[in-house]
Amino acid sequence: MPRRRKQLPDQPVEAVIESLSHEGRGVAHLEGKTVFIDGALPGETVRFRYSSQRSRFDEGTTTEVIQASALRVQPGCQYFGVCGGCSLQHMQPEAQIRHKEQVLFEQLQHIGGVQPETRLAPVTGQVWSYRHKARLGVKFVHKKGKVLVGFREKNKPYIADIDSCAVLHPSIGTNLSALKQLINSLDCKSEIPQIEVAVGDMATMIVIRHLVDMPECDRNRLQQFEKDSGIGILLQGNHSEVLLPLVKNGPDSLVYTLEDYSINFRFSPLDFTQINFPINREMIKRVLQLMQPDKSDRLLDLFCGLGNFTLPLAHFSGHVTGVEGAVRLVEKARMNAESNAISNTEFIKADLYAPVIQGEFLQGNYNKVLLDPPRSGAREVIEQMNFRKIQRLVYVSCNPATLARDAGILVNQKGFRLRAAGVMDMFPHTTHVESLAVFEQG
Repeated sequence: MPRRRKQLPDQPVEAVIESLSHEGRGVAHLEGKTVFIDGALPGETVRFRYSSQRSRFDEGTTTEVIQASALRVQPGCQYFGVCGGCSLQHMQPEAQIRHKEQVLFEQLQHIGGVQPETRLAPVTGQVWSYRHKARLGVKFVHKKGKVLVGFREKNKPYIADIDSCAVLHPSIGTNLSALKQLINSLDCKSEIPQIEVAVGDMATMIVIRHLVDMPECDRNRLQQFEKDSGIGILLQGNHSEVLLPLVKNGPDSLVYTLEDYSINFRFSPLDFTQINFPINREMIKRVLQLMQPDKSDRLLDLFCGLGNFTLPLAHFSGHVTGVEGAVRLVEKARMNAESNAISNTEFIKADLYAPVIQGEFLQGNYNKVLLDPPRSGAREVIEQMNFRKIQRLVYVSCNPATLARDAGILVNQKGFRLRAAGVMDMFPHTTHVESLAVFEQG
């Protein structure tokens, strides 16, 4: 017989919060068992309702704050707690940074068995209206007779019913109601599952994914919205990577500028770019400071994307080789180098996660390396690369756990020292930790 599901307590329970988990939940202990409580901060006394009970730990959600922490603030978004896009808006931004630093250094110690000789000052910026890219879910709810556009609800698969977003760039964040009305006006509204949002320095674009052919009457409605709002619209058919403007030869790309280096990057709304432009610019400055490039250097930029770091590094280096696994991004990187008249770069397509990576770049004919991998880290290429000539390595990470793992390999197996590490607040009000680390040989 199947086990009967344990019935959760009916009434809220009181708890004293001892600490904050890596996921941003309050941690308490009741009757010797760990409980993770959404919406609670360290030092608080709260009442919470159980959401699940497991063999090793329980989970719950705060229903009342009896004694508040000095770290608690009023969330800046009316949908906080309903929308799952942010989880730390109730915590002071400065405290959020300290929490992210704690997560980074704990992971380095516990997973990698390493600690930096120096802790870098955090890279911070604006905490609202910072997000230049997003994927928004779309759902036509027949029972309500309306379209929902937004992020998923907190801990639920449903799309949150929101009319604005305080962390999205205002060109989109204040226009969610208009987007909902637009999609609701379309004949094919039930066949649109998502909208990709991308904001450049001078323009905003959305990519509407549609599972059926777009009727002509709907195209006309979209064209009128594009004209009235100034938001560019691209169409993406089912199972297609091709983006089509509403009108023939219409614009299909955006631009962001690195003014300090006089570099303009052209990108498609579906290309990977950092979502926080101000932090990206500060991050590039920090990388250059840590890399210390000069004209005698031959640099290797692994996971280079469309050249976000490669091209600024080329201004100060003898030569930079960028390696990327996505053909489309390699082509974009070459195009951006050419359009910015940067000739001391080359870009190579290679699978940096292959069991046997192919490429002469592995032989280590460089003296400095930059790593900027996705969340899964860079273990495969680190284990296969010849580091004999590498004097300095800078690692940009979006996952402190895989950074810690890779740092352990670099220090304990490859002979590097972890000179410095620190966090960057790429995603304010979330538990996402972006970080930097610099390693030197010997």
